[in-house]
Amino acid sequence: MTKEVSNLVQTRIPTEYGEFVLHYFTNTIDDKEHIAFVFGKVANKTQVPVRIHSECFTGDVLGSRRCDCGEQLDRALQLISEHGFGVLIYLRQEGRGIGLLKKLQAYNLQDEGMDTVDANIHLGHKADEREYTIAALMLENLNIESIQLITNNPNKIQQLQMLGIEVDGRIAIEIESNCDNRAYLQTKAHKMDHFLTKTKK
Repeated sequence: MTKEVSNLVQTRIPTEYGEFVLHYFTNTIDDKEHIAFVFGKVANKTQVPVRIHSECFTGDVLGSRRCDCGEQLDRALQLISEHGFGVLIYLRQEGRGIGLLKKLQAYNLQDEGMDTVDANIHLGHKADEREYTIAALMLENLNIESIQLITNNPNKIQQLQMLGIEVDGRIAIEIESNCDNRAYLQTKAHKMDHFLTKTKK
């Protein structure tokens, strides 16, 4: 099967950070709805600030303090607005790709003493099962020449480069830790090599 995406609908979405255009994508890879939230003109541009954000219902919607996802989502929109143009791609791959049910089960294991990596592995999954083919296809559909990736995750950079995306640089998006997510962020820094200088110690 050919891997491709279709940009079906674009609609204006005003936000506190300015007016974005939401692009609704379908694809031939999964049955999920992925979106690109575009600010300003990005077609045929280089060094476009891009955040590829994986869905986190608990953090993005409910404001959970167990992770930094919701705050990263908000901060990414602010950064894109400050740059004057950019894209936030919202991928429907909850819980690093293991789904909401398994993520909640992993939370319970973490409350029993496991870290986020060991909990995923205990449930029969990899530490991170996310995949970025659809994101790469969406960037190509938007005719973006090269990007500056808003991320702390070196694996995300490597995967996109392997998919043919030119990554010209990285924009850090480190959020201050709190008592509920400090261990989670330290695990990402130590076991997943994320660029998290504030929680590396």
